[in-house]
Amino acid sequence: MLNLYDAVRNNPSYSKLEIGEFLFAEYTCGANIKMLPNWTEKDYFVHVVTGTKTWHTCDGEWKASPGETLFIKKGATVVEQFFDSEVCLLMVFIPDALMRSTVREVIEALSLVGAVSPPPATALRVQHDVGLDALFQSMRTYLVGVEKPPEPLVRLKLKELVMSVLTSGSNTALAAYFRRVGATEAPSVTEIMEINFRYNLSLEEYAKLCHRSLSSFKREFQAAFQESPGKWLLMKRLDLAATLLRNSTLNVTEVAFESGFEHVSHFSRVFKDRFGVSPIAYRADGPVMADVAES
Repeated sequence: MLNLYDAVRNNPSYSKLEIGEFLFAEYTCGANIKMLPNWTEKDYFVHVVTGTKTWHTCDGEWKASPGETLFIKKGATVVEQFFDSEVCLLMVFIPDALMRSTVREVIEALSLVGAVSPPPATALRVQHDVGLDALFQSMRTYLVGVEKPPEPLVRLKLKELVMSVLTSGSNTALAAYFRRVGATEAPSVTEIMEINFRYNLSLEEYAKLCHRSLSSFKREFQAAFQESPGKWLLMKRLDLAATLLRNSTLNVTEVAFESGFEHVSHFSRVFKDRFGVSPIAYRADGPVMADVAES
């Protein structure tokens, strides 16, 4: 899968501004891949200037048209691209450390209180406010300039955004997520893995997604799940595949890919090892799909 942050940062054709791991980019791209699997270890805002794209996540679909903004949490998505018009996007990748320190500073300065809520969806539709508009406008101005802004100024713009989100009441789910970032020292291995197990990432990529070294990731994973990452991933993906075979109209190849398997032959072999029958036989022997049974 494509690491979106690295792809944007390393592409010389994109207009971008980097300050440490903070990355703002504006680019126009002609769509040539209909469905683009990708992942990133950083949260990001994406604002659509022209064109349309849809982000497919494990818990929903998020279509964005010109003038709309999404917030995508760190993790994997599949971006659906449309070929009827050129797409221009603004993207702001914000590293956890910068977001965490900013949220804590704002909460302390404003004496904000409130419990940290459960994790929100993997993507959020953002209502524009003063803070977000100021961040986009100022960063776009610096893109055309000779000198990049000093880091304290970027921090100030991010502080305006965080303050606006936490106090305006127009983006309550995003505010709750900001609070979660501010209240923790690192992403939750358990949450990251439960959300992203179906995507075909290597263990090194999962570790990076969780902001851990590979050895720390394996150690914390074992403590959390009492299993090795490789075995847990295989069982979770096979369980998902079994559910899809019984409750969807996807063919076997589509089920394999949706469940995180790269090769259908490997999927068929390990599926039979687990359930005793081939995927096709498993579907044939199962109950009628719920939507058919109820009709």
